[in-house]
Amino acid sequence: QVQLVESGGGLVPAGGSLRLSCAASGRTFSSYAVGWFRQAPGKEREFVAAISSGGSTVYADSVKGRFTISRDNAKNTVYLQMNSLKPEDTAVYHCSARTGITLSQLSLRSLYNYWGQGTQVTVSS
Repeated sequence: QVQLVESGGGLVPAGGSLRLSCAASGRTFSSYAVGWFRQAPGKEREFVAAISSGGSTVYADSVKGRFTISRDNAKNTVYLQMNSLKPEDTAVYHCSARTGITLSQLSLRSLYNYWGQGTQVTVSS
């Protein structure tokens, strides 16, 4: 069982930066892949970025070059550094986790079985 808690959201102007954190419980967190997904009002939850247990990363095209995902297994935490934020990045950001998925599966929302409650990110124009 893994419990995930996101933090770091807030209100920033366009062009600004935020760093989201996803803190996990559990002693085997290092064996989990972790993904970040976001959901804007009236839209489906969409993939943002993910990191495998081995540290490989995958990004949505819309955030490549602006967002960076990383993990610190000693702290049981995954980070999402978001730079050059745009108003269209406004959403609730959720982290998710599971074991046993391949690099090619990291962006598939349906495969994740643990989810956090989300943190709101609002980018003003």
